[in-house]
Formats: sequence, structure tokens, C-alpha cells
Amino acid sequence: MRTGTVFFMFILLLAPVFLHAETDEERKKRIEGMLMQVEKQIFQSKILVENKQQERQSLERDLDIIDEEINKAQLGIQARSLAIEQLNDQIGDKEEVIIILISRLEKQRKSLAELIRQTQAVDDYSLVEVMLSNQNFSEFFTDVESFRAVKQSLTDSLEILTEIKNDTHMQKMTLEEKQVSEARLKELQELEKKEIQIKEAQKANILDVTKGEEAIYKELLDSQQKTASQLRNQLFQLLGGSTAIQFTEAVQLAQFAGSKTGVSPALILAILEQESNFGNHIGSCLVGDIRAGKSVMHPDRDAPVFMAIAEVLGFDAATQKVSCPILRADGSRIGWGGAMGPLQFIPSTWAIYGGIVKNGAGYTYIQSNDAIRSLTGGSAPANPFNKQDAFMASALLLRDNGASGSFTADRLAALRYYAGWGGALRVENQFYGDQVMTRKARLENEIKILQAG
Repeated sequence: MRTGTVFFMFILLLAPVFLHAETDEERKKRIEGMLMQVEKQIFQSKILVENKQQERQSLERDLDIIDEEINKAQLGIQARSLAIEQLNDQIGDKEEVIIILISRLEKQRKSLAELIRQTQAVDDYSLVEVMLSNQNFSEFFTDVESFRAVKQSLTDSLEILTEIKNDTHMQKMTLEEKQVSEARLKELQELEKKEIQIKEAQKANILDVTKGEEAIYKELLDSQQKTASQLRNQLFQLLGGSTAIQFTEAVQLAQFAGSKTGVSPALILAILEQESNFGNHIGSCLVGDIRAGKSVMHPDRDAPVFMAIAEVLGFDAATQKVSCPILRADGSRIGWGGAMGPLQFIPSTWAIYGGIVKNGAGYTYIQSNDAIRSLTGGSAPANPFNKQDAFMASALLLRDNGASGSFTADRLAALRYYAGWGGALRVENQFYGDQVMTRKARLENEIKILQAG
């Protein structure tokens, strides 16, 4: 009897699976609901950390902060996993739409070919031949109207064909953007896991060294504080390949850019430091390279601008290193490369601040549009491979994203820098703003130590 009861309960538990399989729409709503729930938890965790940071520094407080930051990072991983699942759905939907559009395109091409054949057949039948034929005038004019109808159908078919081609092109571009987003999120998952490991190791080290003693913890903090001498000898990593400069030079570049734009030098450095974590595709390709069957650089959006920049600045476009596109483990490709210089600006973004303006079918340099040169006082056009110009461009982009010095504004500007205005508020991207602001606080302190020493 007991065995039968257990079996019956087991069947009841399984029954809903057989009675109602989750539809695609229900699954999408479930994922969206879970993402909203995680977003609430991340917000609550953020508030807890901020409240803890207001307390007097102590061993207990800092351990609590580390615990909450680990929790927030784990929630971030959950959010990105759900976002990746959403993107996979959207990618699948786009792929289905593209298949339908390509099928329509092929049918329309066949229809167009038939209309062209009909038009050619009528064109080959001359007016004299019509008049000498046995047709009466009524039949003749009926044929003329039929010819006009075929001509109009041909025009309509061409318009439909153009519309389908444009729609297919737009769908493919959107698909590429979503694939890039998916790949980026997957990379961030790995980076976030490493961040968690670092924080867990940090906590373990604190507990091991201090044995819970507050006085020993203060000694540990003092020993970890960098001196001005150490900071002067410290290197600051840039994005364009393996480039690194002295921390003191990076501070000077950021301070100059900050003085002209109103953006905090520490925020500029924090963004660059944060971005250097994502630099595994940078600076090893040429504009003429082919990766997975396509050119490295976007042929319409960026390549013409890059050629214009090369002409204005006088460098050889064919030999100048730029970033590579992302490649999956199986060798398939996602998105485009082509980012330039130590801070990895894509040509079309550089053009906004560097004075490169569309002029008819091509691009030209207009000095009055060169915001970078105007602020640096340079004697030559802004150069993405020049460190000061690159720092200024980064500061301008942060300024235009809303950076104004307050915690909220600078965090939002950082998120816009990373994810654009549309993605800045998405839950799976919030970690970026948090990490940038943590780096900013540390860098502000290091700049003070450097200046005091």
C-alpha cells in the first residue's frame, strides 16, 4: 500500500508535464519574469552594499561587503544566463524571418524573370507586324492594354524585390548585432566568474591573516596601501595590443582630457582599465584581412571612414593594425573588427569627434568639426593612434553620455559607454557600471597618493 501511494504521488508530480507542455510564448514570459526577479535582487544587493559602505570601516563591515559583492556577481551571472536565453530566442526568430524572406526573394525573382520574358516578347512584335496581322482594332488595343499591364507589373515587381532585399539586409544586420551581444555576454560570464574567484580568495586571505582580529586587519590594510613610489613605477595597460604606459603618464593624459571636458580623470582611467579586460580581439588584424569569409572591417559603415582617416593622417591603411572580429570556438565569426589605436575606437565613432564628415559619396576632413583638435590645441587633425587624442575622445564620449561627477551620472555614463543608451538600464549589464565605479574610487585614492608623494 505504501509503495502504491508513493508511486501514485510520483505520477501526480509528473502529470502536469504530460498535460501541458510549455509553449514558446509561455517560456519567453517565464524568462522575462525571472529576469525581473533577479533585477530586484540585484537592486536590493546594491542598496545593502551602499549602506554598508556608509558604515565605519571595520573587518566585519568589509567582509559583509565582499559577501554581498559575491552575491551580486552571482545574481549578475544568473541575469546574463537569462539574457543569453532571450537572445537565443531572438536569434532563432530572426533566422526564421530571414529564411522566409529569402524564399520570397527567390519567388519574386522568378516572377520578375517571367515578366521580363513577356515584355521582351511584346517588344519583339513590332507595330507594323501588328497592323499587318489579321487582328481587328479592338484586339489590337486589347493587346496594347495587356502590354501596359505587363510593364506596370514589372515595375511593381522590381519595387517589391527591392523592398524584400532591403528588409532581408536589415534583418541580417540585426541578427549580427544580437549574435555579437550573445558572444559578449558569454565572455562576460567568464570574466564575472573570475571576479568571484578573486573576491572569494580575498575573503579567505583576510580571514586567514587576521583570525578575526580588528587590529591585525588594520595592519593588513596599511600594508596593502600603495606608496607614491610604487604608483610612479606602476604600468597602466591600454587597449591597442600590448601597449602599456607609466601610470603617471596615464594620470596626466586623463587629467588634461578631464580639464577640457569636465569628466573626472579617475572615471576616464576606470573606463580604460575596465575595457582592457575585454581586449582579447584587439590590434592584430589588417583592413584587407578576411576572417571566416568576410572582410575584417564593416565595408559600408567603417572601411570608407578608415580610408579617409588614413589619407588625412598620411599612414598606410593596408599595413595599419586594427582589431579583429570575434570568432567562436568552431571558427565561425560574429560581427566586425576594425577598432583603432590605444583606446580602440571604431572609425565611424572616431569620425564624430575627429572631424571626418560624409561628403557626397565619400568622406572628407573638416577642421571646424574636429572637436578633439579644438580641445587639445593640436596643429594637425585628431589621430586615433595618438594617446592624448584618444584619451580626449574617450572623455568626450563619456561627457556626451552624461558624466558630470556625481555617482549616479558617472555610473550611467559608463553603462552607456559600454552598452549604448538602449542597453544601459538592462539588468545583465549593471555589473559593468558597478565595477567601473569601484575602480574609479580606487583610482581617485591612488591619484591623491601620487600627488601627495
